[in-house]
Amino acid sequence: MQCDYFDAGACRSCAFMGEPHAAQLARKDAAARALLAEARPGVATAWEAPFAPPESGFRNKAKMVAGGTVEAPTLGILDAEGHGVDLRGCGLHEPAIVTALPLLASFVTTAGLTPYDVPSRRGELKHVLVTCSPDGELMVRWVLRSTEPLPRLRKHLPALAAALEAAGTPLRVASANLQPEHKAVLEGPEEVLLTEASTLPMRLDGLTLHLRPQAFFQTSTPVARALYATAAAWVADARPASVVDLYCGVGGFALHLAAAGAPRVHGVEIAAEAVAAARRSAQEAGLSGVTFAADDATAWAAEGTPDLVVVNPPRRGLGPALCGSIEDAAPPLVLYSSCQATTLARDLGDLPSYDPVRAQVLDMFPQTAHHETLVLLRRRPGRP
Repeated sequence: MQCDYFDAGACRSCAFMGEPHAAQLARKDAAARALLAEARPGVATAWEAPFAPPESGFRNKAKMVAGGTVEAPTLGILDAEGHGVDLRGCGLHEPAIVTALPLLASFVTTAGLTPYDVPSRRGELKHVLVTCSPDGELMVRWVLRSTEPLPRLRKHLPALAAALEAAGTPLRVASANLQPEHKAVLEGPEEVLLTEASTLPMRLDGLTLHLRPQAFFQTSTPVARALYATAAAWVADARPASVVDLYCGVGGFALHLAAAGAPRVHGVEIAAEAVAAARRSAQEAGLSGVTFAADDATAWAAEGTPDLVVVNPPRRGLGPALCGSIEDAAPPLVLYSSCQATTLARDLGDLPSYDPVRAQVLDMFPQTAHHETLVLLRRRPGRP
């Protein structure tokens, strides 16, 4: 992939830019294999060929820092002095997002949204967050310092929606997120919905996942499809009668496993809005055996021993407490989806009864060192 921003030195976020994608993927695959081999020396793990999505146009979410001025806003990143660098043509984003960003930049001017200036701590608009569905619909969120711009947002939103519709990128959900504090945190806890629709439908292979403004979804839709399909395929022979999905988000793994035939699936997620969205998806899909609870994954308590525990933790991994509770529950299988292979390897040290039997690297973030590693763990025979 070639990038004018990278060549000009305007953005260096993609450390592997210019390196052949096949070479990038081989390096990630080798690193993940080495980490698991070190964590479980002598254990034979069946590695699938790494999954390679398109190396450009794959990101379904743009996290754009607002900079510049009302008359000439930038949407991108900040330079070393805290000034805006415009990256609205970034080739990593899905085409619908690239089409929408110039219209959103114009909206900043029309609605009088003063970009937040980090050095002076003045201004209102901090970020513009855009998510694209597989159908090309958009969720747009403006991260603001206060409620002051809300009347202007509401006033000019119909014109923006009309412009996006005409461009072939219809606006499904719009909201304002309030982040009054001056610190390196992307968004705040309060969300103000600006549209009648509150969820962005993410249609994946016969299932619709409903994405709310503050909910998590995999950054690459092709990788999300691959993750869920691979998970269902790997556990098909085991035919788990009961599944617990920890860090379930909007229910991606849970719903796909239920659709594949698991009769009882229970998802646990700390974010109540994500749980509400997952319940809606289950109801629409007619999956009566799926339940969801808003709770901390570390506090889960299975009734008996599930046949399969699915974990998809943040980069920090599971940690000793959750690993200990999994060891105590002793499910025959654990499916671990990891966005940080080093913490996955560390967690294996706290899961001594489990060995990796299948694994695959999925290239969630081409042009960078980051990737997803999916691992199926089986409880070692003879462990109590």
